[in-house]
Amino acid sequence: MKVGIVGLGFRLGYLATVLNEADKDFEIVGYVDPAPAGMPGLEEAGILAGTSYATPQDLIAAGGFDLLMIGSPNHMHLDHIRLGLEAGLTVFTEKPIVVTMEETYALASLLHTYGHDRLLVGLVLRYSPLYRDLRKAQAEGKLGDVVSIEASEHIQPYHGAFFMRDWRRYGQYAGGFMLEKCCHDLDLYNGLVGTRPRYVASFGGRKSFTPANAPQNEGINDLEVYHRKPSGWMGSDKVFDSDGDIVDYQTAIVEYENGVSMTFHTNLNVPDEFRRFCVIGSKGMAEGDFVRGFFNVHSARTNEKTVANTYQAPSASSHHYGADEQMIDDVIAFMRDSTAQPVSAINALEAGILALAMDEARFGRKVIDLAPVWEKFDACLNGTESATLARSA
Repeated sequence: MKVGIVGLGFRLGYLATVLNEADKDFEIVGYVDPAPAGMPGLEEAGILAGTSYATPQDLIAAGGFDLLMIGSPNHMHLDHIRLGLEAGLTVFTEKPIVVTMEETYALASLLHTYGHDRLLVGLVLRYSPLYRDLRKAQAEGKLGDVVSIEASEHIQPYHGAFFMRDWRRYGQYAGGFMLEKCCHDLDLYNGLVGTRPRYVASFGGRKSFTPANAPQNEGINDLEVYHRKPSGWMGSDKVFDSDGDIVDYQTAIVEYENGVSMTFHTNLNVPDEFRRFCVIGSKGMAEGDFVRGFFNVHSARTNEKTVANTYQAPSASSHHYGADEQMIDDVIAFMRDSTAQPVSAINALEAGILALAMDEARFGRKVIDLAPVWEKFDACLNGTESATLARSA
């Protein structure tokens, strides 16, 4: 498979190495990025990056590739997706695919015009073995009706410090931390519940990465703890005095259209990190942790443990608990014979809407009713909303 890349950052640089291992015909025809942070990884893997182009328009005009891959900063995604769809290309974009409600409506209108099957999205956790086993247990009736969910995504201080130093520290570029980092998780639980979120409340802020908490002659190697993960575009060395506007903790409460409730918590300063869930149903309870690699199901009738699985990534260098490899296999299968994917661009937009609503609720200290948002979103998807949205965003 031949690809063109817009935004050759760390993420697409890594995915290119996975693609190279999975497809003997893989080739990067060209890329657009004034400072390609993912280039060293490609060079280490012996992968040629192809021709450097000044603009996405130049890359698309040159052609010669099967798949356009977008890994540019989040606020650029909509324009780059639009260029690909208008050119008749199949597009793969990293999450989140847009950063505002207005962009969400604009992309929904584009999907109505060009079809959502031509836009693949990197919500990689849908491909993880653990989540697939959770959905299997649900399909087998082990949980019964889902009643409530407790879930979290917590990351270590070195990773939190990366967000304080990278371009993702600015909401105008990233869309906020819930959208940038946690849209994976929100998508999983949206899929599990099977209906859309209706009401959202949320609270949070920054309490860990503040000047008062900066190390003061404590024998801590700052380069190892807080600068281990390199920052890219608009990078900064400031961690505890970051000029960013993102949170370092947030809690949200969600009620879905079918009455299922969920609490979701994120924190960027957790030394023993975990990314876990507890799904309580009418007939059973499922617990799992992507980081610690386990999945258990208990029967509500007998207390018996009916599922007890453990997981290990396929290699020490594998990202996302081994899910990247499965995602790339599925992308290749789609390009060869249009094999259905486990996650769609519409799923990604729905998860993004929930994340954006969480921040709106946090900023306004209010409960958000998403009913009017879904009404407008569906109108855009169905082509009944003004087509000027897609042109003016």
